[in-house]
Amino acid sequence: MIAPAALIIFAVILAVLGPVLLRRSTWLERSPKIGIAAWQALSISLLSTVLLAGSALALPAIPWTTDLAALIHACAMALREQYSTPGGATVSATGAVAVLAVLARVTYCLVAGLAHAAQKRSVQLQALAMIAQPHDEYDALVVEHSSAAAYCLPGRNRQVVLTSATLAALDHKQLVAVLAHERAHLHGRHHLILAVADALQHAFPGVAAFREARSALGRLVEMLADDTAARSSDRLTVATALVRLAEHGMTPVAALGAGGESALGRVRRLVAPARPLGTGRIVLATMGVGALLALPLFFAVAPASAAGTMPPCPVDSSLTIL
Repeated sequence: MIAPAALIIFAVILAVLGPVLLRRSTWLERSPKIGIAAWQALSISLLSTVLLAGSALALPAIPWTTDLAALIHACAMALREQYSTPGGATVSATGAVAVLAVLARVTYCLVAGLAHAAQKRSVQLQALAMIAQPHDEYDALVVEHSSAAAYCLPGRNRQVVLTSATLAALDHKQLVAVLAHERAHLHGRHHLILAVADALQHAFPGVAAFREARSALGRLVEMLADDTAARSSDRLTVATALVRLAEHGMTPVAALGAGGESALGRVRRLVAPARPLGTGRIVLATMGVGALLALPLFFAVAPASAAGTMPPCPVDSSLTIL
């Protein structure tokens, strides 16, 4: 029972301290790509810790050995001992049910969320086919509307959409920057990042770590798209375009837009001097993300590995092998 206890304690630490540490880390906004990886690693690590804890309850710990025959015999003996008592069988059944329930819940929320978003995008694309006109110069669809908006619809028939008010509010350089922002969303498949975060948030609404991860990822994917746009346009141009879109902007459901609630904070980031992470900090951050992903597996296999030098099962010296 050492592995399940260690995993449960680690899950609690992740859920409580993980978001606090990431929220206070100033380097997340300096490198949105690593920030996205960090929040994803926290979510995946928390989920895998729970799954491994249930699996450790369902399956007894078995010492590792290079002797295949001894390992198989140890597995059989451990399973027999685990399920020979009502208590052991109950614990194992509880762990197995927990694993299946968590997997089923996450899978259902993910599939349902993707299907709902796809349906919304399909409805919007059908409407756009009737009311939108392609813009030859900017490779985007234009819709007559009094509110300034620029957004993209990901998926198989992905499109970038601009309103007529956007064309009137932004000059050519700003429009190029906005289009680069939206295409960064499409090429980076940012909707899938947010879909997984949405699924975890809806699957476990009582876990604050998943809610914070979804909120942070929503901001970070926008910052990453801003940085991509700033490579072809200067940062001030991108910031000015965001300000004008944020004044009267709108973004439909299941779409990713350059404006939105995080626009003003992103403008402050863009007008401030750029502070990219150095190579050393990038390496350290990448190693930290990798460690965060590997720790659940370490806590799951460490007890069995520690027992690896012990004989997997007692040998009866009175028996003679012919």
